[in-house]
Amino acid sequence: MNTPSELKYTKDHEWIKIEGNVATIGITDFAQGELGDIVYVDVDTVDDDLEGAAVFGSVEAVKTVSDLFLPIAGKVIEFNSELEDQPELLNTDPYGNGWIIKLEIADGADHSELLTAEEYQAIIG
Repeated sequence: MNTPSELKYTKDHEWIKIEGNVATIGITDFAQGELGDIVYVDVDTVDDDLEGAAVFGSVEAVKTVSDLFLPIAGKVIEFNSELEDQPELLNTDPYGNGWIIKLEIADGADHSELLTAEEYQAIIG
């Protein structure tokens, strides 16, 4: 199971990479493996200000649909448009070209619930 140490994680299987006040967010390798073949990514929250843990979109796999939860509060500023034609990037490159959104982090956003790679690995076993 691939869990890059430079990223932070959530109990809901999202990863977050924070660079200044912008965060890139996607789903983990574990999550894509559990979902199976991903066929559609729905994000209709671009330009929305959302609280941490709010649903910012969903991922549709062959057998299920799963909500995507925001790791921290902020404004969704970009959706990875490559996912419109290639949702399978979430399966093949979840930490690279398969990123889902970019978020402008809210002032004072709570980072306390974010997990290190080691903490996340302990959760998923």
